[in-house]
Amino acid sequence: MLAVLEVSLSFDNAVVNASVMEEMTPLWRHRFLTWGMAVAVFGMRFVFPLVVVSVVARIGPFEAVRLATFEPGEYARLLQSAHVALGAFGGSFLGMVCLKYFFDAEKDVHWIGPVERRLALLGKFEAIELGFMMIVLYSFSRVFPPAEALEFLVSGVFGLVTFIAVDGVGAVMEPEGGGHQRDLHQAGLASFVYLNVLDASFSFDGVIGAFALTNNLFVIAIGLGIGAMFVRSLTIMLVEKGTLASYRYLEHGAFYAIGALALIMMLGTVRHVPEVVTGLIGAGFIALSLWSSMRFNAAQRAAESGALDAPGAAPQP
Repeated sequence: MLAVLEVSLSFDNAVVNASVMEEMTPLWRHRFLTWGMAVAVFGMRFVFPLVVVSVVARIGPFEAVRLATFEPGEYARLLQSAHVALGAFGGSFLGMVCLKYFFDAEKDVHWIGPVERRLALLGKFEAIELGFMMIVLYSFSRVFPPAEALEFLVSGVFGLVTFIAVDGVGAVMEPEGGGHQRDLHQAGLASFVYLNVLDASFSFDGVIGAFALTNNLFVIAIGLGIGAMFVRSLTIMLVEKGTLASYRYLEHGAFYAIGALALIMMLGTVRHVPEVVTGLIGAGFIALSLWSSMRFNAAQRAAESGALDAPGAAPQP
């Protein structure tokens, strides 16, 4: 069940990862599948919850491991008590990922044209996505009592700073005109870091939601790890098969799903949102964008066929 939960929540993650990995060398793609698994399973699914419990309960890491092993109920309660901070951090980071894609003045392919064209025009304003997310964070913070509002805002700001830092590192390490091997290696490293931070943000809701099925930290790590491995394999397949190029709007659907997940993570700090809702919304955007892409491809083939069959058309060799 945990493996299925992770896969259902992470299809949009795989598509976005594939859009980043298209620029990576085969070596760094392999490292994302191997080294990245160690970060994803051991780091995010096992170590990260222990760190959160240590910070929230102000106890040592060994005491956190003891709680996870012998008092899983108390361990789950402590981890879930940090849902406000995790929701604000993950929601703000993923919100920036989504908004940066749509607030792009150079974006010329639009799925939902009336909306995306206007967002692309707004992208001419410097750092508009940052200002928008700050307004969203402030609006959500108004719902909480003063103490929790401060926690929400501080965590959200750290999410924004993390995105700016990771995005800045990627920009610095981008290969210049020559495309030398050293530059490509640096760019691959930057993409590797970005993908793992992105995966971490996607994992917050899965790690917290897993406790609805079991309080056993080790079972959670194994179950979510199976799902994470499947998603990484799917990402590699999307890149090697050129799926994003074949399906025009698939990437758009993934970023809409990311925006929906960011909003749900913030809403989850106020009231519980069932994991099935989160998974279905993401899958729905992916399915709709795939269907739209298939319709576009069929229309293109029909147009090309009609042009070839038209009277006077030049015969093909």
